[in-house]
Amino acid sequence: MRKLKLQMQITVDGYVAGINGELDWMNLDNLNASLLNLENQLIDSSDTILMGRKMTDGFVNYWENVKSESPEFLFAQKMINTSKIVFSKTTKSIAGKNIMVTDRDLTTVVLDLKNKEGKDILVYGGAGFVSSLIKEGLIDEFHFFVHPILINSGMKIFDLLKDRTKLILLNAQTELGGITVLSYKLDTN
Repeated sequence: MRKLKLQMQITVDGYVAGINGELDWMNLDNLNASLLNLENQLIDSSDTILMGRKMTDGFVNYWENVKSESPEFLFAQKMINTSKIVFSKTTKSIAGKNIMVTDRDLTTVVLDLKNKEGKDILVYGGAGFVSSLIKEGLIDEFHFFVHPILINSGMKIFDLLKDRTKLILLNAQTELGGITVLSYKLDTN
């Protein structure tokens, strides 16, 4: 069975965006080869990206406009060429390459995808969409890129959880620039 993996940038105090979705707290200027390698491993192990509608335009516009001379160009090509499924109740289509929009039930779609042949499935967000996946217990692995900052208010992804959820640490890696990557899997026992 394929795994659903979440990769998310997060603050030390557990926020994934500011109150209005601001991401200005992220310091991606200090990304080093180790962090880029982790990001590449996640996308290389996946053949599908899931996203909520609200973050899709920014995501697609960013990656589809990376210039060939940019150090991000090869990674951007992976993002563009990977199939993307966007969940939306209000939008029927979104401009961009390899994008399919669905209004089908989230749990049904994810379980169908997990049972199909292929590589794993990667989730990038947004906050509300990821919260729904967590609430339904659909995420198998969490990969948090923890930034050394406290923003004290904003959007969180665990607010919909009603019960305790135990995780098992897969890996912890501290990187230059202070970003720590914490990887967990769901404890199914």
